[in-house]
Amino acid sequence: MQQALKERTAIITGVSRQKGIGTAIAKSFAAQGANLLLISWPEYDRLMPWGYAGEELQNTIREVATYNVRCETLEIDLSDSKSAKTIFDKANECFDSVEILVNNAVVDHEADIYSVTDKNLSHHFNVNVNSNVFLCAEFIRRFQGSSGGRIINLTSGQGLAPMPQNLPYAMSKAAIEALTLSLSETAGAKGITVNAIDPGPTDTGWMNESLMKDLSARSPFKRVGLPADAAKLAVFLASDDGAWITGQILRSRGGL
Repeated sequence: MQQALKERTAIITGVSRQKGIGTAIAKSFAAQGANLLLISWPEYDRLMPWGYAGEELQNTIREVATYNVRCETLEIDLSDSKSAKTIFDKANECFDSVEILVNNAVVDHEADIYSVTDKNLSHHFNVNVNSNVFLCAEFIRRFQGSSGGRIINLTSGQGLAPMPQNLPYAMSKAAIEALTLSLSETAGAKGITVNAIDPGPTDTGWMNESLMKDLSARSPFKRVGLPADAAKLAVFLASDDGAWITGQILRSRGGL
C-alpha cells in the first residue's frame, strides 16, 4: 500500500515517547505520505514509571522528516476543555485541511474502588473521554470534504476482562467504545468513518519482565503486541481501503 495517505493530513494525539503507539502511528502515516500535527504532553510521561527522555519527540520529528512530509507539533494538556479548539486552530493555520484524527492520548493512574478519588476520576474522564469527544466535534464541524474523513480511537478491551486496579482508566476507556458506535452515524452523514482499535497488551515500556513472560506464554504467537501492529491497522483504516468500515471496535489482540 504505497503512499496510501499521500496529500492527507492527520492529527495524532499522545505522541511523546519513542516506544509509544502514537509514535508508531505517526511514523507509519508519514511513510504513507501523510502530513502530521503531533500532539504531546511529556509532563504526564515524566510522572510515570517509564519516564520521558528529553529528545524523544525530536527524534520522532527527525525520522518523520525523512519521508518528505510536513510535520508540526503542539504540546498541550488535553485535560483543558479548550484544548480541542486550540489544536484545530493550529491545524488550520498550518494545513489546508485535516482528513484524519487519531485519538491516542491517555492517562492511567491506578486506583481501585477503595482508593479512587473525585480528582482522579475527573482527570481520567477529562483526558480519556472529554478531550476525545471535543476533538471529534471540532473535526466533524471543520471537515471540508464530502467523503474520506477518518476518526480512529484507541481503546483497551475493557469489556473482555475486569481491571479492578485500574477502575478510572477502565471506565473512561469503555466510554470510547460507546462513543465510537454512536458517533459513527452522525459522522457517516458527512463522509467520515469512526472506528476504534483495541491493540490488547502492547509493549510500550510499561510491562515488567514477569508480566511480559506471562502474556507471551498465553499468546498463540508467543509474544505481546508491538506498537507497529496497531500502526498497521491504523494505516488501513485511514486509507481508501478502510472506507466501508465504520462504527467498529477492531480487536487486534493477537489472540490474547
